[in-house]
Amino acid sequence: MATFFLIIIYMAFISLGLPDSLLGTAWPLMQPEYGVSFDAAGIVSMFVAGGTIVSSLASGFVIKHLGTGKVTFISCFMTAVSLLGVSFSHSFIWLLFLAIPLGLGAGSVDAALNNYIALHYKAHHMSWLHCFWGVGATLGPIIMSQFIAGQNSWRNGYLTVSMIQFLLVIMLFFTLPLWKRMAKEFHHSPENINNYEDIDNKDNLNKIEEKSINPLKIRGVKFALASFMFYCGVESTMGLWGSSFLVGVRGLSPAAAAKAVSLFYAGITVGRFITGFITLKLNNITLIRTGQTTALVGTVLLLLPLPTIVTISSFVIVGIGCAPIFPCMIHETPIRFGKENSQSIIGYQMALAYTGATFLPPILGFIAARTTIRLYPFFILAYIIIMFSCSERINILVKGKR
Repeated sequence: MATFFLIIIYMAFISLGLPDSLLGTAWPLMQPEYGVSFDAAGIVSMFVAGGTIVSSLASGFVIKHLGTGKVTFISCFMTAVSLLGVSFSHSFIWLLFLAIPLGLGAGSVDAALNNYIALHYKAHHMSWLHCFWGVGATLGPIIMSQFIAGQNSWRNGYLTVSMIQFLLVIMLFFTLPLWKRMAKEFHHSPENINNYEDIDNKDNLNKIEEKSINPLKIRGVKFALASFMFYCGVESTMGLWGSSFLVGVRGLSPAAAAKAVSLFYAGITVGRFITGFITLKLNNITLIRTGQTTALVGTVLLLLPLPTIVTISSFVIVGIGCAPIFPCMIHETPIRFGKENSQSIIGYQMALAYTGATFLPPILGFIAARTTIRLYPFFILAYIIIMFSCSERINILVKGKR
């Protein structure tokens, strides 16, 4: 039963990734149809991410009152309805309106499922959970590219992904009773109790609360927050503007560009699956450095005037480089800043991650609309360098805590 239930959670995380890469993939066709400026995609992205930030901050209160199962069901339903609305919308204002519930649904289910896995399953499942997000994010551009190539229609791509989401909603509805049943089983599981030996009674919990301090006053935390912000800036900017760069600068068709962007997410997916095994041999810091260096190499290849096959391959390389960074930085948090502070610090990190996804991609869109999208790889390069610098600064400040 536990395995079957885990499959349901993984499928829910696939659905979380499906919509994330649709906008950037379809934007070369959506922009002229809506009659808006090139950088308007950044505005839509900000509305989605803004909704995600709000729902993430409220997720603790919502989960407490509704439970993880209902929150996941409602969130997926909101996402499905929003995507369906986008497929029929003919006004940019409606697109912005629909972006709000799309973001609200994504943030709630993200926080709910991450928390559920952290509480009830072993650590390696967390890496694979994010791997399944990559499966969804990879499938999104593939589905969209098929409709762009076959019908020159982005709307049917959104409609198809919406129908997939509705199928998941139906599945989640009929499995709602399982959430409470599995929660009771986990509560009485000796293995689950051992996972939380540091807070297995009220006295220990009170001690932890007493030792907690303002996270921003801890050495290295501000650099950690910056690392998360610029990591998500890299990931979101790659996905949102990748197709526009390949179409406008490298001369690819919208369908071919969509497939290339899907390879970026495929790199993240495969990389995170493999990382789950590599963590048994290498520590988090080594994996973070390796990932950042790999992403840096891929970006350098992207900005050079090389053959198209190399340009497309660079999307894969950057994706593979991104794969270990986010989960390893999350996992390293208790080691760097202490278990008693990790919960609050991770909350701050998620908030800054969404902030990076909200504001950094539109900066490129705003500037590119007034200059050229050729700046795309230079922005990615700058974000990676800043992230790498902040990450190494943390290692210096917290040296000796491993």
